Amino acid sequence: MQLLPEPVRRFAAWCAVILLAAGVGYVGIQVCVALRTAVVPVLLALLGTALLLPLDRWLVRMKVNRSVAAGLTCTAVLAVVGGAVYVVTVTLVDTWDQIVASLRRAVRVLADRFGADGTSLEDLADDALDLLGRFGGTAASGVVTGIGFVAQALGMAVLALLLVFFFLRDSHRAAAALRSLVPRDAADAVEAMARRAFEGVEGFMRGTTVVALIDAVCITAGLLLLRVPGALGLGAIIFIGAYVPYVGAFVSGAAAVLVALADRGFAVALWVLGVVLVVQLLEGNVFQPMVQSRTVRIHPALVLVALTAGASVAGIVGVLLALPVTAAAFGVAHELRTRYGPSAAGASAGP
Repeated sequence: MQLLPEPVRRFAAWCAVILLAAGVGYVGIQVCVALRTAVVPVLLALLGTALLLPLDRWLVRMKVNRSVAAGLTCTAVLAVVGGAVYVVTVTLVDTWDQIVASLRRAVRVLADRFGADGTSLEDLADDALDLLGRFGGTAASGVVTGIGFVAQALGMAVLALLLVFFFLRDSHRAAAALRSLVPRDAADAVEAMARRAFEGVEGFMRGTTVVALIDAVCITAGLLLLRVPGALGLGAIIFIGAYVPYVGAFVSGAAAVLVALADRGFAVALWVLGVVLVVQLLEGNVFQPMVQSRTVRIHPALVLVALTAGASVAGIVGVLLALPVTAAAFGVAHELRTRYGPSAAGASAGP
């Protein structure tokens, strides 16, 4: 029997690997969905560890005990996050009614300009206003039904914080622990892939946080200069939305423009739109290349696909975790290509 040509065999082997990986990935996703109460804190803790590990390593280099260093890092992040959440919450509570009222007026302005009474556009505007009213005005009535959700969220947050402490404290043992779980012949490859995956997540978290902060500061400064009401609350929304690339920026920027249109008029709304577009252009062409130059860059089309897949699997948590998981997958794929790709095969064959 004649052997198949080398390119055909290589293609068939890669197809088999892709199918096997897809099957394993599907089973893994189903298991994670079934155990999401335990899985989500672990994933969030990994993201937090990737973001905080440099600080922990710096403390260890300063001869601080590893447990103390991990505890100080967690305490610092708890203070920063708690203070930020408090400021954002107070800001949103103080300006939420103002923002919603401005959005309601903006919807009315658009409906009056492009539609007439009794038209479908006017009905759509009424539905949007009802939705905004329910979202802003029914928080008190839903307190009882939301107690279970809040308790679960707090429990998951506490578990994630504890896991961050242990991950930071024992990070130096991670490689040895991973190598002990796999066959000796594959230990080097598995460790290299795990390092690549973690580096991808680490770069994504650092870069996204820096870019989100720059976006929020620049756009909030513009809103304050233009005297747009609720500027601090809108800045908080912009910062949070920056963790969902493209989609979050579009939604938060649109909200800022609508608020400006309702309270400051068409001219100021155009200025706000200009500020948002300029900041987004600087982000895409200056900030991200500078901040994430050493990390994996994900194509915008793949970003949208990953966000859609994450939302369909785990809702808002899936949206937040989609891109870090994708960055980790890119890191693993890069390591596989480096080790087993055609260039690696040619190098191993020698002259």
